[in-house]
Amino acid sequence: MTTHEIETIESRTAYRNRWMHVREDQVRRADGSTGIYGVVEKPDFAVIVPVDADGSLHLVEQYRYPVKGRYWEFPQGAWEHAPDADPVELARGELREETGLVAGRMTRIGHLFTAVGYSTQGCHVFLAEELTRTETALEVEEQGLVTGTFTREAVVAMIRDGTIKDATTVAALGLIDLMGVR
Repeated sequence: MTTHEIETIESRTAYRNRWMHVREDQVRRADGSTGIYGVVEKPDFAVIVPVDADGSLHLVEQYRYPVKGRYWEFPQGAWEHAPDADPVELARGELREETGLVAGRMTRIGHLFTAVGYSTQGCHVFLAEELTRTETALEVEEQGLVTGTFTREAVVAMIRDGTIKDATTVAALGLIDLMGVR
């Protein structure tokens, strides 16, 4: 063990449902002291930044139960029934499901972890372009989801004023900007 690693001594399942697995690990730190870690295991998801030819961005707004509010965000999701699905297919499926949009071009921008302090989950960031419209196919958990199209300037203003609070959305837009993708 190096000075920066933590060794797992024992692990037990604390909770499990179709969306997540929570485990509690007994650990030994590099200095020999022991403790526990609670770890949330969730499959990776895709976040999609849909961009029209004129540069406008498509967002969805939905009620998020854990934070008791409706918030605008980029389309995103996971397939719990197929956690090992190809990320591109996942992105295409989530985009169509939530917005009714089909991307003629889907570009993988990168992979980010969502909460490295307590979760294994990461997200695959995609840029969706050459968009055409079809029908949405919302899941029961997405009741009340609405879509909107905004200028890039409007989205940035919504981030600045706190209308957009979803960290994944902010990170995805930032990653696209850092990669020089427009």
